[in-house]
Amino acid sequence: MSIITTSGLCKNYRRGSEVIHALRGVDLTIGAGEFVSITGPSGAGKTALLNLLGCLDTPTSGMLAINGVPIAMREEKDLVKIRREHIGFVFQQFFLIPTLTVAENVGLPLVFAGKPYDTVKIDRILREVGLSHRADHLPSQLSGGEMQRVAIGRALVNDPAILLADEPTGNLDSVTAEGIYATFEALNRQGLTLIIVTHNPVLAKRAGRIIALKDGQIDVLPVQECIPPPSGV
Repeated sequence: MSIITTSGLCKNYRRGSEVIHALRGVDLTIGAGEFVSITGPSGAGKTALLNLLGCLDTPTSGMLAINGVPIAMREEKDLVKIRREHIGFVFQQFFLIPTLTVAENVGLPLVFAGKPYDTVKIDRILREVGLSHRADHLPSQLSGGEMQRVAIGRALVNDPAILLADEPTGNLDSVTAEGIYATFEALNRQGLTLIIVTHNPVLAKRAGRIIALKDGQIDVLPVQECIPPPSGV
């Protein structure tokens, strides 16, 4: 069952008199529960694609549907509702509120969504991301890896079906990045759909599927032709 579908997805930006074609007709289907890495060089369109899939931006043309619901021409209030109810976000920068504790940062989206501040749920999520012992700490008291785990917990608190991450290990050392990816893998095993933009080829290969972008299009690598074995072998 597909959770995200695109057809002919295009995104253009203006830079002065110049038109930047960030995406050029992307056709894509992502199934519910998949773990997908999006790779490609700088300027390939990775972040542009992620922003469209997360309803943070709208396409110039083409079709995008989430859970079978078309996104094009939706008003911002509708996009906010879709983001709030279906999608969690993790970025390279942690964007934590420095005056709030770890638990309060994780629970903040509940406040914005007008939901009850569920301490039981927050405690459960802190256990899932390995931060129960840091619940009352401030961001300034955490390591980079711990801050990213807070950001992951915050993305999970509204029970999204999809988690989008843009270079989530870009500011972390290799050992810490390994731990973050192990957390992603555990979440995926629980059924969460994961779409992660990364420049790290080693971590990208740990996903179930890699989507490579080049010049705003999906880069289809040539498949080596299968040569039959000699007769009698």
